[in-house]
Amino acid sequence: MSSLNDYIKFTLDIEDQNIIFSDYSNENINGKIYKIYLAELIQPACPYCRSTNLKHNGHYISNVRFITADASKLVTIRLRKQRVLCNDCLKRSMAQSNLVNKYCHISNVSKLKVLSALTEDRSMTSIAREHNVSVNTVQGVLESCSSKFYDDFDRLPEHLAFDEFKGVGKKLHFICLDGDTHKVVQILRTRFKPNILHYFYKFTPQARATVKTVTMDLNCYYPLVARELFLNAQIVIDRFHMVQMLTRSFNIFRVQIMKQFNKRSREYKLFKSPWKLYLMKYGKLNKTTPYYD
Repeated sequence: MSSLNDYIKFTLDIEDQNIIFSDYSNENINGKIYKIYLAELIQPACPYCRSTNLKHNGHYISNVRFITADASKLVTIRLRKQRVLCNDCLKRSMAQSNLVNKYCHISNVSKLKVLSALTEDRSMTSIAREHNVSVNTVQGVLESCSSKFYDDFDRLPEHLAFDEFKGVGKKLHFICLDGDTHKVVQILRTRFKPNILHYFYKFTPQARATVKTVTMDLNCYYPLVARELFLNAQIVIDRFHMVQMLTRSFNIFRVQIMKQFNKRSREYKLFKSPWKLYLMKYGKLNKTTPYYD
């Protein structure tokens, strides 16, 4: 029994010591072949008083859908959760595990896999079909991420950061981060000024007045948005974009000068080959030899 339990845990990558596997089989359910793993989830102690003086009071059977590499081979863990009565505090409880949330039949690792698939340019229907879940489950996983965003319009971080990123359909989306914790404040479908203003005007004037700095790139209308929304904030241009702009401008100027010479000339080769030398920090230059390989 122990070897079978260890083998199944190793195969499914489950580390919860309170889950004990006893058997597995193939079953035909509604015309589909499922690989069923039988397991029991034990309750070692009372979750209220931590007492081990427990009285077993039956089981709750939950069919947990688990991840699978092959969508044609569906995997279900038939989990028998122990119900217990604590003889010390007289409270009833049921065994719980990080494998699956309470009153849920979709494993947490399956939800993570669905969440990973949502980052791709795919429909929810195809994601649901591949992971053996419903479209409503996929939508629920996506909506669960909204709790990470700010939905309290009475407060804002003191330091904000504006940027854009390329998302679904290769469109640019707006993202706002907390400058201290780097947590996402909000993601908008577009990066246009009216949409940004519409979102931040939902916050109270007192909340917007607490913002001290807004860090951004060289987008032309981000400073206009920041000055209109955050009256007490200082605008900070990200130094990465400043260095990037200077480097790009320098390289363009270097190429313009280089093209004035013949390609076989020494001057042309000096501008072309050691281009990294011109971008190197002064402190890293070799001051003993007048040339670089």
